[in-house]
Amino acid sequence: MNGFKTGVLLTLLTLFFVWAGRALGGDQGMKFALIFAFAMNIFAYWFSDKMVLKMYNARQVTEAEAPELYSIVRRLASKAELPMPKVYIIPQEQPNAFATGRNPNHAAVAVTEGIMRLLTPEELSGVLGHELAHVKHRDILISTIAATIAGAISYLAQIAQLEMFFGGRRDRRGGSPIASLLLMIIAPLIALIIQMAVSRAREYSADEGGARIAGNPRYLASALRKLEYGSKAIPMQATEATAHMFIVNPLSGSAILKLFSTHPPIEDRIRRLEQM
Repeated sequence: MNGFKTGVLLTLLTLFFVWAGRALGGDQGMKFALIFAFAMNIFAYWFSDKMVLKMYNARQVTEAEAPELYSIVRRLASKAELPMPKVYIIPQEQPNAFATGRNPNHAAVAVTEGIMRLLTPEELSGVLGHELAHVKHRDILISTIAATIAGAISYLAQIAQLEMFFGGRRDRRGGSPIASLLLMIIAPLIALIIQMAVSRAREYSADEGGARIAGNPRYLASALRKLEYGSKAIPMQATEATAHMFIVNPLSGSAILKLFSTHPPIEDRIRRLEQM
């Protein structure tokens, strides 16, 4: 069901992007939007993993440097029938983790120093199982596509704003002033909501898949309880653009902002795991 939901949401996001391009510039605008989205996706596919690892000063470690962490990742990767990913440690106190990489053969898992101090080996297995489930489901690619298209829609909305500000007018290409106004006002919001829905659906799937890889749903459920408290108690230098990658949202926000959260409610995730 989560896979079907993700497919529907990505289709809606893509169709909305095409409509946004047409609303801004008619047929030519639609073609530009498709080319622009394709170019952004190619760039994100090849370089997003390196960028995010560098952004958080993640350091690749060897088995000699982190034998217990390496052992857990190797065992889980073998169980999930995945190639051994690269292992990174992030110099941050907030307990958190994420996976990245364009496909299972070029994957990496990264954990913070804080999560290694907070969790038991069993709980850490639950977290790493969750991240390897993301790799197995190719969620990194899916999330990157969703984020890229949403960002491109926001970019088109900014173009519409500039055009209106400088007194631009529609030409014969078929663009509509009313559609441009709607694009400028509501397009970024709708794109964000769809992107967040994609991310939440993938988190549920990774929780279930990770619990099966780790061998016990209670490992991850227990870890999530600790991570929720830790993420609220210890701030982290994170960006909204990469928040969806972490196992729990590294950013704290108001109740209104939770509507647009990249992650489902922790209590709901724990309840689903306990029902397994």
